[in-house]
Amino acid sequence: MTEQSVEDRISQEIQDHDVVVYMKGTPVFPQCGFSAAVVQVLNHLGVKFHGVNVLEDPALRQGIKDFSHWPTIPQLYVKGEFVGGCDIVREMFQTGELQETLQNKGVQAENAG
Repeated sequence: MTEQSVEDRISQEIQDHDVVVYMKGTPVFPQCGFSAAVVQVLNHLGVKFHGVNVLEDPALRQGIKDFSHWPTIPQLYVKGEFVGGCDIVREMFQTGELQETLQNKGVQAENAG
């Protein structure tokens, strides 16, 4: 897999899905605490999201870091825009900023109130 095709794949995934989490493991079975925390926040809010397991593809695992210029995983994208990693997502959730961001971008969060 070439670097360009990894970048194209990432671009396509974040275009095709309103909310994408690049994570270690899957939404049903996260394989690190940080990924689990982001999944927990999104599930708590009732947000439907697409999880991408970076452990299945070493090129993707590095490629997403290069794509976002962000050194850690998980990474949350909303409507094609990079939001942040675990600490940022948790902080945004606690302050209500995450719910506001989702609402402003037209993403349905069933438990946003």
